[in-house]
Amino acid sequence: MSERKMITAALPYANGPVHIGHLAGVYIPADVYARFQRRLGKEVAFICGSDEHGIPITIRAKKEGVTPQNIVDKYHEVIRKSFMDLGISFDEYSRTTSKKHYEVSQDFFTTLYNKDKFTEEVSEQYFDEQAGEFLADRYIVGTCPNCGNDGAYGDQCEKCGSTLSPSELLKPKSMLSGNVPVLKETKNWYLPLNEYEDFLNEWIIEGHKDDWKPNVYGQVKSWLNDGLKPRAMTRDLNWGVPVPLPDADGKVLYVWFDAPIGYISFTQEWAEKNGKDWKDYWQNENSDLIHFIGKDNIVFHCIIFPAMMKAHGGYIMPTNVPAFEFLNLENDKISTSRNWAVWAHEYVEEFPGQQDVLRFTLLSSAPETKDNNFTWKDFQTKNNSELVGIFGNFINRVAVLIHKYYGGVVPQGDVNAPELEEIAKAANEIETFLENFEFRNALSSLMNLARFGNQFLQTEEPWKTIKDNPEKAAHSLFIAAQIAVGLAQTSEPFMPFSSEKLLKMFNVPQITWKEIASDKILIETGHQINTAELLFSRVEDETIEFQIRKLENTKESNKKTNPNANPMKDEIQFDDFTKIDLRTATILTAEKVEKADKLLKFTVDTGVDVRTVVSGIAESFTPEECIGKQVMILLNLAPRKIRGIESQGMLLLATKPDGKLTFMSPEAEVDNGIEVS
Repeated sequence: MSERKMITAALPYANGPVHIGHLAGVYIPADVYARFQRRLGKEVAFICGSDEHGIPITIRAKKEGVTPQNIVDKYHEVIRKSFMDLGISFDEYSRTTSKKHYEVSQDFFTTLYNKDKFTEEVSEQYFDEQAGEFLADRYIVGTCPNCGNDGAYGDQCEKCGSTLSPSELLKPKSMLSGNVPVLKETKNWYLPLNEYEDFLNEWIIEGHKDDWKPNVYGQVKSWLNDGLKPRAMTRDLNWGVPVPLPDADGKVLYVWFDAPIGYISFTQEWAEKNGKDWKDYWQNENSDLIHFIGKDNIVFHCIIFPAMMKAHGGYIMPTNVPAFEFLNLENDKISTSRNWAVWAHEYVEEFPGQQDVLRFTLLSSAPETKDNNFTWKDFQTKNNSELVGIFGNFINRVAVLIHKYYGGVVPQGDVNAPELEEIAKAANEIETFLENFEFRNALSSLMNLARFGNQFLQTEEPWKTIKDNPEKAAHSLFIAAQIAVGLAQTSEPFMPFSSEKLLKMFNVPQITWKEIASDKILIETGHQINTAELLFSRVEDETIEFQIRKLENTKESNKKTNPNANPMKDEIQFDDFTKIDLRTATILTAEKVEKADKLLKFTVDTGVDVRTVVSGIAESFTPEECIGKQVMILLNLAPRKIRGIESQGMLLLATKPDGKLTFMSPEAEVDNGIEVS
């Protein structure tokens, strides 16, 4: 294990605040890991910042009638403050509009350009003559060639779920002027990712098959098996880092080229302020580089950014990329567009002083290997039963009893008592789990120590033995004090605010993890402790009911006016509906369609027959993810040829708020061929 840890957390997109899905899937686990590594005595650089370029920001700016800079300035501050309020201990939190970031990312691009690592390609793209600019896919609307939806975007039809390219749209129009765009040649610079396949296979597929999370390893393996293609590293936009070439006016760096370089530029900012050498963290083989991200960013952190660093030369590769899955809210997908979320800044306002309750709850249900769910009832239960009933109850009893019987002075006990081994055991378990990115198990070990403390007090009953056997009572509270201080020390990575209160309560300094795990006495006989302070307070039913009602009101509001919902299609008669034959089916095989980035070819068992279906969903699913999936199919759709393949039906999918697709599947497994009515 390296003594130096370069820890990054995915850059939050500065077009809105952060919510509990972001916190559970990236920022709280990353903070726990960074805090823990500091306690191990490692040199830690924990780096993050706001991602302030890209099309969604310009779209939001146009809608609000302000500049993109206005948008990012507003949300950068909202996000930064939320992280600070929740105790996310970044060593540097910067932004991609900083002067240093522009310099570093442009220098990175220039280095690759001078090494002939790019290929130049000319292609035709839509251009708005009135606006005088090329159009990103999301700035083009038209009629979907598959379902006839008039509001389809240049990259996707949100009505039928088809993945599109601008050239496939019928009657395309520019969102900037409303005019019909023209095709115009433009030149961009591409990174030939295919040239790095051997390197990526050797580094990840051979080198990390045993130590990377299966969801990360599997996704990377699927991408590499399908073969990589050159990817444009520049865009024709007016918002972003300008391409530093003389013939590149009106072009900026692709947001996924400049954003990960932010990790490097922000590290340089931090290093300059703190007398460090940033190269020690990024270009020294004795450093570990760890990326904390969500599963939707795996390809960028495991393929594109490593290829960029390899092309540049001199950079270390990530030691691990512990990507998390997604967190749902009240059994529904979190949606920023529908306001179906628990926002970090609102939580801090509505639950003052209870940051650790949210940290604890989100860690206990962290979506480490599969999507998980947050409910307000579970939040209440975890607070009242575990934090108040177990952890807080034990701490309070220990402090109160020591004050009641010994004037706040730790009594004498056996320093070789076997119960003391539980503290070192918990510390060692937590260390093992956190080194393997198993945050839920680590939190369980912490709570098990608190449970042990409660059981010990219940068995020993010092409030009874103080009369007949004062020596035993003193010993019991001596042991209990050691456990309480053990909790104060080991809880810090998970619940830093509570840990700080505990250390003050027991009047002890923070010590290293090695000292906690060494079986040493954590608080000496004769040590004066301070007055007991309640760590946690009960969350009452009315508080939870208010939060649930707040979400339900959001849902009702969305039903009345949802700006993202497409208008209802023309009314049909019941007889029209009865003509539709919807069936349950199972995908038997799946493969990519040659020379079609967005198409997958399926063999589907419909219960009636086995047939071929082609669907434009390759940007949301790998073939491997689809095999064995039970789905719903429109069985009696007239066959049509797509890229020379006859497609015999349509799979039913829905579009999530992040633009990704999800299959419409039966809640429980049923036989194939069951009619859906």
